Formats: sequence, C-alpha cells, structure tokens
Amino acid sequence: MNSTKVNPDFWSGKKVFITGHTGFKGGWLSIWLHSMGVELFGYSLEPRTSPNFFDVGQIKSLYKKSFISDICDLKLLKNSIEECGPDILIHMAAQPLVRYSYINPVDTYATNVMGTVNALESVRHVNSIKSVVIVTTDKCYENREWEWGYRENEPMGGFDPYSNSKGCAELVTSAFRSSYFSIAGSASVASARAGNVIGGGDWSEDRLIPDAIRAFEGSNTLMIRNPLATRPWQHVLEPLSGYLILAEKLFNNNNFAGAWNFGPNDTDARSVAEVIDLLIKQWGTGAKWLKEGAEQPHEAHLLKLDCSKARQHLSWVPKWNLEMAVEKIVSWQRAFVAKQNMQLFSLSQINQYMES
Repeated sequence: MNSTKVNPDFWSGKKVFITGHTGFKGGWLSIWLHSMGVELFGYSLEPRTSPNFFDVGQIKSLYKKSFISDICDLKLLKNSIEECGPDILIHMAAQPLVRYSYINPVDTYATNVMGTVNALESVRHVNSIKSVVIVTTDKCYENREWEWGYRENEPMGGFDPYSNSKGCAELVTSAFRSSYFSIAGSASVASARAGNVIGGGDWSEDRLIPDAIRAFEGSNTLMIRNPLATRPWQHVLEPLSGYLILAEKLFNNNNFAGAWNFGPNDTDARSVAEVIDLLIKQWGTGAKWLKEGAEQPHEAHLLKLDCSKARQHLSWVPKWNLEMAVEKIVSWQRAFVAKQNMQLFSLSQINQYMES
C-alpha cells in the first residue's frame, strides 16, 4: 500500500494553535509545522526539565504568540484561542508520567481530564476552528494483557491515575463530539492514541530512553524496573505524521471524526530489555544495565495497538523501525553534545523522515 505523506501545500498559510507546545512532542511538531509555512500559536506551562527541547531547539522563535499558562485556566485558555483565531487546534498539554501520577493524582486528573474539557469548551466558542486533534495515549485502554493489539472500539480503562485520566479524556472527547461537534459547519474532532514515543531531545524524568542516556553519559549503570515489559515503541515523528494527516482529513470532512491509533508495526512491540540492548549497541562501550530490585508500582506488562483503521482509511503506515529510531536518537544526542544548532539538526531528521 502506498502511504500518505504529510502535505506541505495544505499546511502552508494555516494558523495552528498547539497546547503543550513547550513539551518534547510539541517541540518536534512546532519545527515541522513551521517548516511548512504554518503560523503558530502555543499555550503551555514552562518546560518541566532543564535542559529541555523547547529551549535547546529555540522553539519559541517559531511562534507568533506563545502563552505560558495553565490549561486548567478555562477563561485564559478560551481568551487566548479567541485572540489567535486558529484554523486547527492540536491539544497535547498533559501530565504524561505514570509514576508521577501515583504521587500526584489530583494534578494528573485536573490536567488530563479538565484540561481536555477546557480545550474542547474553548473550541465550541471559536468559529474559525475547523479541525481538532486531541492527543491521548495507548494506555487509555482497559489493559487485559492480551497478545493482540487494542482497537479503537475497545473499552477505556487504566489501572494507574495517568492511564485512567487519559481514558477519561477519551470519554470527554467522545461526549463533546456527540453533543456539540456533530452538526454541519462545526469543527471536526478526533482523538489520537500513540504508542511509547521516543526521539532526540527528551529529557523527561522516569522515561526509559532519557534515563538510559543520562546513565550512559555519566558512565553509570542503568537500573531497569521491568525489563520484560513490552510496549509499542516508535520514533516521535511517526505519531506526529499521523496527527498531521488526520488534521488535514478532518479539515474538510467530518467523516474522519472519531478515535485513531497510531502505533508501530507489530515487530516493534518489544521488551524494555530489547530496546536498551539496541541503544547500547548504538552507544558503544561502557553502557550497561541491571534490573532494579526494589518493589515497583503496578505497570502493564504487555501493550500493543491495532492500527488497521489508520492504515485503511488514512493510508498511514510507520516508516522508521525501532532500529532506525534508536539510531536517530543517538545521532541527535551526539549532535547536541557537539553543540550543533539543534533546531536545524531536528529539521534535517524531519526532512529525512519526509523523504523516506
């Protein structure tokens, strides 16, 4: 099957409002959209870490307006979106960490559930918006530890507060779509569920690849909680391409409203140990890992996505396998250490992806 590519001609001149633009995925999406001639507007908290992709990639320079504010402030969010009058809204603002959610459940639910409510409530009052993509996660499903991938019509669930809050965000999106966005002339609203996203420029705490790079750069042994846990790993550009293709389809056709999975091929649903061994192979001598002995909070052991819907109806297919993704991460990190211009280097990887 010939895969659909992101269409620069469609995006040129569009006004796009991104929540969560200071985050890892938000930074990559910002560079990609700006390179296609998009007028960017962003709304987010300050970056969570130092260093961070927003600063390292000089992402603020790409924005016509960048609001550093809380997604839980409905009045400010609504006023900001109305002021910008965007054509498309991509909602990515979130509390994204499982273990953090165990410690801070109230903050997690407030951000992930009410933040989504606030984004959709704001869209209701901004007539310029034609297309909305609400980004959630593969962890929104009720995980039954089965061997096949979850489809978009499977029940929402989630054992931990993070996963459960994202299931709630999906239900919120569905309710708003049915109640407010199903009539002619209204915005078309879809949700997007991605796998475990990896890529250069992620300095998040308590994530596998960032933790590994910190350990390896410090000549320390990486301690792994659950080496046999299996996840659908994918380079950050894979789901971002899905969001962009979906947003374009939604712009003129409400038939694409609904939920969509964007995950890797089944061969890239690998264990944590396999991913780290690939990273060590690319990294070189001195990198090593051990299993952590202390008891850990519950996390799903096996999780896969069925992306047949995106393949059939969007002609979206993954381009970079896990080996390629790891190679791109290591080359990005080496360029950063060498003090290269990381906005330009990231754009070069985006162009490589577009041409693949």
